[in-house]
Amino acid sequence: MLTRKSLSVFEAVGGWRTVAEGVASRVVFLIAYLLTGRVWPAALIAVAGVAVLAAARAWTERRYWSAAIGLAIVGGSAVLAGATGQAINFYLPAVVIQAAQGAVFLLSMVIGWPLVGVVLGLVRRERFAWRRDSQARRRYQLCTAVFVTKCVIATAVQMPLYVAGQTTALAVAATLLGGAPSAGACLYVCWRVLRYKPQTV
Repeated sequence: MLTRKSLSVFEAVGGWRTVAEGVASRVVFLIAYLLTGRVWPAALIAVAGVAVLAAARAWTERRYWSAAIGLAIVGGSAVLAGATGQAINFYLPAVVIQAAQGAVFLLSMVIGWPLVGVVLGLVRRERFAWRRDSQARRRYQLCTAVFVTKCVIATAVQMPLYVAGQTTALAVAATLLGGAPSAGACLYVCWRVLRYKPQTV
């Protein structure tokens, strides 16, 4: 039976520290930009803050790849904002990533290989045994649909803000819809779906 262990994939990709680093970079950049009014200093401050968190994680947990990936994403955001001189471009990768994630999740559902099932099967060393279980397939489809919905909502909210040049509003939206609150909500819903046991008479 699918249980709480099914969500071990979250820890496999870095857990809440990865989420915290993403949230921290967006919040720190916005605060630094509002205080200084300059893009490059704000970008460098954000990178420095995430670099400290990444170094701490690499030292304590030996998760070098997840720390490096998180730092690389923030670094890319910083370079993009600094090179264009537009603070709002710091959040452009978040918008693009949400849209791309939504497309990948949706495609996996369409072809009958829901991404949540694929990833969890590999993480739990069960490979694709779940495909022989119709109930498991339905649940993984539903869980994947949860992430599709989250990505669609995030993109629908963030894209207009980016086009309109609303830096502060986009920063808040990227933090809430692309950070801990939305990730936590999706994981909770998936946990409830995966642990549900039909009542038998």
